[in-house]
Amino acid sequence: MSKFKNRIMKFDLNPPRVLALGFLGLIIIGTILLSLPQATKSGESIGLIDALFTSASAVCVTGLIVVNTSEYWSLFGQIVILFLIQIGGLGIMTMATIFALISGKKISIKERLIIKEQLNQETLTGLVKLMKYIIIMSFGIEIIGAVLLSTQFIPKYGMIKGVWFSIFHSISAFCNAGFDLTGDSFISFSNSLPTISTISLLIILGGLGFSVIIDTGKNKKWRRFSLHTKLVLVMTISLIVIGGIFFLVLEYNNPYTIGNLPLNEKLLSSLFASIVPRTAGFNSIDVGAMEQSSAFLTIILMFIGGSPGSTAGGIKTATFGVIALATYNFIKGERELEIFKRRISTDIIIKSLAIVSVGMMMIVFVSFVLTITEKKLFLDTLFETTSAFATVGLSRGITPDLTWMGKLIIISTMYAGRVGPLTMAFALGYRKKRRQYRYSEGHISVG
Repeated sequence: MSKFKNRIMKFDLNPPRVLALGFLGLIIIGTILLSLPQATKSGESIGLIDALFTSASAVCVTGLIVVNTSEYWSLFGQIVILFLIQIGGLGIMTMATIFALISGKKISIKERLIIKEQLNQETLTGLVKLMKYIIIMSFGIEIIGAVLLSTQFIPKYGMIKGVWFSIFHSISAFCNAGFDLTGDSFISFSNSLPTISTISLLIILGGLGFSVIIDTGKNKKWRRFSLHTKLVLVMTISLIVIGGIFFLVLEYNNPYTIGNLPLNEKLLSSLFASIVPRTAGFNSIDVGAMEQSSAFLTIILMFIGGSPGSTAGGIKTATFGVIALATYNFIKGERELEIFKRRISTDIIIKSLAIVSVGMMMIVFVSFVLTITEKKLFLDTLFETTSAFATVGLSRGITPDLTWMGKLIIISTMYAGRVGPLTMAFALGYRKKRRQYRYSEGHISVG
């Protein structure tokens, strides 16, 4: 007993642990609320496992669902899901900062360290000011998004339902959550340019990262942008354009997706299919009917995900950019990595490599376990695992049919993906102190 007590006393609530426990606590609260009979239209409790799955999916802004959100959940249940999405998307410390600013409470050094960890910032300088910008900007974007969507939803669903749908989908899109109330995501809006464009813009803004949006808004000119902003913008635009072209070519004659659509709708659907793997989880075509090549392309785009410090998941665009450029430089025989006339430190390259390696190992391990617990096609299993890890929410239709073990595995994967692989590693372990000496260099043959 005394040993256990000593371990508890020594347990250091460092920033990664606070974030990990914060998300876990929010998931538990959401599970309790969604387990209530009032949360469903039938008045019967959904059960602990499915309530936990839905709560984790909302908090981790994933969008994977075991029941149809619009048909199964009552207004109370939908409101709970929306609050979980908002808090989970903006982050635990963002919401805590809102309450602190309202009450006039000062932000402590420890709280600033947690904010720094959440936003993936390098220094503590200007964090509170940055948080204020993020809060105002986020709510402002969501309000504008809701207004734009209301022009399409109100004529179709009526005033009250149209307004509620507009608010819900604006928050869900900006937070890259992928929950919808239409019942078929945006398949019924595949030919609506205003709807698809608004949702796409919200997804992109939510996936760019708060610091990037603020930097572009403040400096306006390319040469004034930070190196991080430049790399994120280039990678994001490149992935969307290249992905859109590939989807158009691969699905052009597929009658179950875009094959029977006119050219303008084919272009719109292909571009949307390339944008949603930013980890939004919406879809305007049947993902389960995609060609295998398109499904695998979606897996790649989901794994990359959004950008650091955003509402999106994945290994992040900047991480992928650093690894890709470092590999290219190595092939050319150059020892140092330079991006936009700036040298990138070895530490950043090693960290990027660690993020990619941990992410890939987690996806491979979870996919392997799911092939044992679930009797599904491997591509569908890999797709589901990557979607959960990258907090995307796209599915090829196997989520509702998962066993209880499979659901728990996907829940754990969503949680690890939202908190972040390295953050989880730091939260679970202790960082060793650096040695004051180095061993002599050895040689290992690789490749």
